[in-house]
Amino acid sequence: MLFSMTGYGRAEQTINNKLFLAEVRSLNSKQFDVRMMLHPLLRPYEIEIRNMLAEGLQRGSIECNVSLRQNGSSKAVSINTDLLRAYYNAVKELAGDLQLNTDNILGTLLKLPDVVASSNDVLTDEEWAGFQKMMRECIEVLNTHRKKEGMVTEQDLLLRINNIEQQQAAIATLEPARREKIMEGLKKVLEDNVGRENYDPNRLEQELIYYIEKIDISEEQVRLKNHCEYFRLVLKEPEISKGKKLSFILQEIGREINTTGSKAYDAAVQKCVVLMKDELEKAKEQVLNVL
Repeated sequence: MLFSMTGYGRAEQTINNKLFLAEVRSLNSKQFDVRMMLHPLLRPYEIEIRNMLAEGLQRGSIECNVSLRQNGSSKAVSINTDLLRAYYNAVKELAGDLQLNTDNILGTLLKLPDVVASSNDVLTDEEWAGFQKMMRECIEVLNTHRKKEGMVTEQDLLLRINNIEQQQAAIATLEPARREKIMEGLKKVLEDNVGRENYDPNRLEQELIYYIEKIDISEEQVRLKNHCEYFRLVLKEPEISKGKKLSFILQEIGREINTTGSKAYDAAVQKCVVLMKDELEKAKEQVLNVL
């Protein structure tokens, strides 16, 4: 089972007349990178929220936006009456000196600094517990999205591996003719330039065997087959985060394909190698999006 690195999650929760709304987006990244936009009331909990995201999402470029809406009844406030009286006495004295009317001065006094203060500076234990539950739900929604995309990616990767193995099977059918063609070609070059009667057939046979061993691709094909089987095995593993492991396996597959191409000396085999490289590049692009 695969999980994609891209996804979107959204959740909301009302607690004590506070409406929390969380949105989390995830994109491709080699590491865990998070950017958060939090309501001022949640800023003291930034580290805890970051840890929740890291634990639940593991890897990716994460964007987390959390907003908070409060109705009037939840916005508990306190009035500093002593400060208000001090403001009023000073203003009243000044108004008397200037002969000004102070009948409707209360509204102005309430707007002065530190007269009215909000008492909701932190979340209660109940609100924090409810917020944590909402964030876990949001992360779960995002991971569900990741899982759905991962299923599609897994099918595409299996298709690429199958196509590589089909080309490998084609190379296996071409291998006897390739060897025979190379040997006949070398003999012809020698006969055309030296003459059939001017070389030792036994010595030539020994040199041909040595040369054929140098261009033998059987070991590369065995390793390529093993890498493809291991790739399928890793796909079935229960581990969630395996994108890096799959990427390393594809590198090994590419190494065997390249070595096969360098030893081929045959147009038909080279064509199969080119097709395998094409499938490999498509697989690499998909693995970049795997968690």
